Amino acid sequence: MRPEHKEMMKARARNIKLTLSYDGTNYHGFQRQNKVIAVQNVLEDVLHKLFGDSIELAAAGRTDAGVHAMGQVVNFFTDGTIPIERVAYAANRLLPDDIVITKAEETDKDFSALHCVQSKIYLYKIYQSPIADPFLTRYYWHVNKNLNLENMQEALKYIEGEHDFSSFRSVGGNDTSPVREIYEASCKQEGNIFIFKFWGSGFLYHMVRNIMGLVANIGLGRVDKDEMPRIIEAKNRALAGRMAPANGLYLYKVYY
Repeated sequence: MRPEHKEMMKARARNIKLTLSYDGTNYHGFQRQNKVIAVQNVLEDVLHKLFGDSIELAAAGRTDAGVHAMGQVVNFFTDGTIPIERVAYAANRLLPDDIVITKAEETDKDFSALHCVQSKIYLYKIYQSPIADPFLTRYYWHVNKNLNLENMQEALKYIEGEHDFSSFRSVGGNDTSPVREIYEASCKQEGNIFIFKFWGSGFLYHMVRNIMGLVANIGLGRVDKDEMPRIIEAKNRALAGRMAPANGLYLYKVYY
């Protein structure tokens, strides 16, 4: 957004903060697209109908096509007068079933869902089964061989702390620095379900999915767990191997 346009938006009477969940299966990511449907397109159209003025959302994370959110945060400026306590209810009646506003708040003019982020949590989910389950396919990465939980947990510990994560950054991101701090990288198993948690100051383009591709290979015994530090240190994307699919990834929570 151009500086002069941003100031024009901030001159509006209200700054609204929304928390939302969505199933990303049917969308080409969060960010507005011209020729395909993205979550932002749908949400801005609905909010325009409610508030009566043009809506431009700022978002905490630009999730990719097929990626889900349980705690995405957006904000926008408006002169619309709909009471804040009615926003979520009214918007949800117009939104498709796979996008839901869970909370609406009025906030100060300086708040930005993008620029005020302190940290984020992403989850990644795998289900292990010889045969795919059609009721899980949208929301989990299906792995048809046994995963070693302990080896994956040990490998994830090497991720924690401040590192140059160039080995896990895909081409196409606009991050100026590859250095990020990861506060927690963990995994737990519930039956045949594996849930991975990544809590950090920020994440590079495709970073979590690239880490998960390597961690899964470690769990499958294709890569030794003690290779993780060498791969991080090498700053070489090719060494990390395949990228995990989008459908297992969730933007879980954003901290401000």
